[in-house]
Order: sequence, then C-alpha cells, then structure tokens
Amino acid sequence: MKGFRGMRWQLWRKDKDTDQNNQSHPDSQQSKFRPISELTRRLNMTPKLRTIAISAVAVFVLGGGGYFATVEYVEAHTVAFYRVYVGEQEIGTIEEEQQLQALFQEKQEEYSEKYPEVEMAVHTEGIKAVPDQAYKAEVNSEETLDKLYGMLTGYAKGVELKVDGKTIAIVKDQETADQILEQIKTKYAPELKTASVPAFVSKVAKTGGNSAALSNAAADTGATEDPDNALEKVSIKEQVNVQEVDTAPNKVMAASDVVAKILEGDEAAITYEVREGDTISSIAAKYGVTQQELFNRNPGVKERTLQIGTELQIQAVQPALTVTTVERVSEQLVTEPQVIIQKSDEMRAGETKVLSLGESGLKTMKYRVTKENGEVVEEEWLGQEVIKESKPKVVLAGTKIVRGIGTGDFSWPVSGAKLTSSYGKRWGRTHKGIDLVSSNKSILSADDGIVTFAGTKSGYGNCIIVDHQNGYQTLYGHLSKISVKKGQIVEKGTKLGVMGNTGRSTGTHLHFEIHKDGSVQNPLKYL
Repeated sequence: MKGFRGMRWQLWRKDKDTDQNNQSHPDSQQSKFRPISELTRRLNMTPKLRTIAISAVAVFVLGGGGYFATVEYVEAHTVAFYRVYVGEQEIGTIEEEQQLQALFQEKQEEYSEKYPEVEMAVHTEGIKAVPDQAYKAEVNSEETLDKLYGMLTGYAKGVELKVDGKTIAIVKDQETADQILEQIKTKYAPELKTASVPAFVSKVAKTGGNSAALSNAAADTGATEDPDNALEKVSIKEQVNVQEVDTAPNKVMAASDVVAKILEGDEAAITYEVREGDTISSIAAKYGVTQQELFNRNPGVKERTLQIGTELQIQAVQPALTVTTVERVSEQLVTEPQVIIQKSDEMRAGETKVLSLGESGLKTMKYRVTKENGEVVEEEWLGQEVIKESKPKVVLAGTKIVRGIGTGDFSWPVSGAKLTSSYGKRWGRTHKGIDLVSSNKSILSADDGIVTFAGTKSGYGNCIIVDHQNGYQTLYGHLSKISVKKGQIVEKGTKLGVMGNTGRSTGTHLHFEIHKDGSVQNPLKYL
C-alpha cells in the first residue's frame, strides 16, 4: 500500500519538477523589483524570519550584492504547499490537493475489493486541504498521506425496506428491493410467472432521504386466453417504503435472505374471526399452535359453542407481508335431470313408475375469489353458463290418499335467490349446503313433505327439517322466525319461516341443504 502511493508520488514529482524548470527558464520575464515589505508579506514570514531577511539584505547591500539578488534568493527558496486538516486538527502537509483526491480513490478501491457485493464509499466529511507557502518549508506528503489513510473509514450505500414503518432489512439498491417484492408476490400468485397472464408490477418508489409510501393499489391485468380463469389483481396489503441509507457493509442482506425472512415472519398477536366450517383443531393447525393455547388465550370459548363471527386472540408467527390476490375461477358441474311428476289417482300414494330416465346436463359455475397469502377471505358468485341442457326424468306417481310425499323435483326455497356461498370443500373450507340471499325473506318448502324438526339446532340457529318421504330431506337454517310445527304436512311452496341471522351466521341469509338417504348432496344439482 505504501509502495503504491510512493510510485504515485514519484510520477507526480517528475511532473512537478518539469513545471518548475519551465518556470525558471531565462526567457521568464517575472519582475524582480519588489520592496522587502511586500516580499516578506507574500512569504507569510514570522517576525523573526522578517528580521533575518532584512539583515541578509543589509549584508548584501554593504557587500555589494545588492537588494535584488536577495529577493531572487528568497523567492527561489519559497515553497507552496497544502495543510491538511481533519476537522480543526492539522495532521500534516502535502504538495498538491490532487494527492488528497487520489488517496480517497485508493481507499474506496480497497473497500470495494473487500466488499464486492455492495456499493462502498469513504467518509471524507471534515477533511480539507488549505493552501499555504513558506520560506524553505519542508513538506511531508507521504507521511501525511500515510497518517490520513489510516484514519479514513468506509461505509456501504444501501436501501432500507420498511413495512408499516418497521424496518425489515437493508438491501443493496432499489432494483434489489423491487425483485424481493416480486418474489413475494409470485409466491402467492404463481400465475405471474406465466406468459398468458400479464404480471402486475408495483415498483417501489425511490425516496432518498424522505420516506414516501409505496402505492399498493392493485392493477388490472387485463384479458387472458381464458377470461373465466384469470388473475385479475395482485397487491401488497401493507404500506411499503424504501429509503436510501448509509450503513455498515455487513448489514446489507442478500435478496434471497430477505425473502426468507419476510415469509418466515415474526410472532405477533392476531385477531381471527371464526368462519363457517371452522373448528378449534383446524384453527390451531392453521396457525401452528396447540388447542390448549387457544383455550388459554380465549377462556370464554368452548368447542361446542364456537360461533361464526366469534373473535379469537391468537399468538402466532405471520409473514411480514400480506399478498392479496383477486382471481376469476370457474368449474364445470354436472346437473341432475329435472324430475317431471305425472300424477295418477289410479296408483297408491307413494307408488311411482319411471316413464323416462332423462339425461344429466353440464354447466359452468363462475366465481371471483379474494385471497390473502393464498387463503380465501371472500367468494363472489358471478353466475353460470349452461353447456348442455339436461333432459327431464318423467315419473308417474300415485295420488291415492297420500299426503306429504315429495316429488323429487325441487324448487328454489327463496324467490329471486342470489347465491353467496356454494357447496363442498372449496378453497380450504367445507360447506354442506348453499347460502342464499334475497329481498324476499320468505322461506318456502322446496317440495312436498312432513316437518320433522322445527326449533333451534347447534350452528344452524332457528332451523327446519322437512322429510319428503322419498329418501330426500331438506334443511333450512338461520331463520329469524319459524312458521310451521313438527309433524305438519307441507306442500311445495308452503311458507316455512322468515330468513334471518341466527346461529353461526355472518349476516341475514338462508342456509339450504339437501340430503338423500342420509348423505348430503349438492343442492345445485337439483335446483
């Protein structure tokens, strides 16, 4: 290191000597007629040096050397240089200010070689070179530069990544921060990697010294080859900021390490709202805690009394970022043939005869699903499209002295119904029926039958069960009012009660189920 600076010094010295030789050429026409007061002032002499200079002039005058020879002698031995300061402390002298800049560059190169993965810089604040000159001054450039070299310290330039005001990590630069967020989003929205679905890219705003919020507004991805199965939007729920910082090089993290840290998350207090199909065991498994921990933190909660909408306090590890995705999804559903009943008063009630088997149909169900970190938080039914019409099944049924026997042809239990939640194990949860809402709150019997239950049932609130005496049963849950009694015979379209919000319910709606021979069925296959 010392030899390297010595070589730079020799090259600089050679250039310096050449300049001085050119300046001392006989053709140089500098004025030799300057008074002693001006000369001593220009040489920045102390009172003692001035006395010596004046005495020397007197000797030369008396000896015949003359005043002007003295002026030339003093000027020839005057040295221009720079005093180097760190703050208010002088640490030495150098010949040229460029030597200081070369030293800074050399120190930065040393740090860059030592820490090649980050952008390094050198602290030069408070270091300055002040020009000066003196008679026969001794300039110790190499000693001064060696001393200053040991005093210089370096730092890394980085970008601080913050989530909701909390520093998550420091990374190399803005581009690295962008890459990290994209990796997090593709973790929960893998469609971003495919060519058929345009990626939503939310760039992190470079804020420098001012912390500015990253806009997390989701962007529409546009149309794809399959509009019924597409990623519509993806966004980060939290407020993400970046800010340029100076830091120690060992604090700058690699992108892969930051991604792992964000996904691993930290332990935090979570408020969880119980949803349909939840149990204590399923919630405990989901958050990686024991059932006993849940009961300890929620002393008023019991497994059998777990209600939809109940808030549970959970201490669990959660990712530092929440990726929200909105997807359009579709599925094909086989529809059961409509059953047409032709009544005959010549056959006993309960007796049937199939005249035509009919054929199943096919339809596409369309949904919009919102997820947070891959978990469904909202589901919206967009409608359906019939691909193949079913052919009805024709059944001849006797009517002699028979009441309360269903036809097997079910009608919608709510007039003007709108589906809010569908049947089956879907996106991480199980639903035994369908949920319906309507401006008309009257609940109607889907087929002829006998009321076998009319009262309060765990989870369902006010509930009615109708046995259609043909292997089918229908269930109507969450009613605000029950209008029939157990044992009552009802016909299709008979008012059973009023839609409500009782039991494990998150809002006014009807929960409707169809059972066949004791097995739960998808009501959409029959409606």
